[in-house]
Amino acid sequence: MSVDTEQYIRVTKQFDFEMAHALLGYDGPCKNIHGHTYQLRVTLLGKTIQQTDNPKDGMMIDFGALKKTVSENVISKYDHALVLNKNTPQHTLGNIQEHFENIIFLDFQPTCENLLLHIKDLLNETLASTHYKLFALRLDETRTSYAEWFLSDNIKID
Repeated sequence: MSVDTEQYIRVTKQFDFEMAHALLGYDGPCKNIHGHTYQLRVTLLGKTIQQTDNPKDGMMIDFGALKKTVSENVISKYDHALVLNKNTPQHTLGNIQEHFENIIFLDFQPTCENLLLHIKDLLNETLASTHYKLFALRLDETRTSYAEWFLSDNIKID
């Protein structure tokens, strides 16, 4: 039996990181600074390399290369960071920025859904020149709560 190399496959890698956030003006406990152990799953879609003289023959992407891309563009920025909406009144933060290094202010409310779309944009910029596409992302904020993004849900059919 031979392998049909003209078929698309999906490759997924999982990443874990710690991050704190607060939701500006929210009417529940998430208005307070709190943290999560996030799990990010990145799924790429593409075809495998078909070059018998290449040691990566049969791979779509080296898992190490995927790890490097996601680590450099997402994990290294957000791991152990405090993420806040840029509209958070500075007087409410006191001198927090003098004592802590990794505080990130974003143009949006740092919900799980918005963070996921932001990560999608960061990765799509990096993957634009590759032979595979970002197919899906899943960001688990807790053990039982997550947001997902799928390329197939965002293709316009007219």
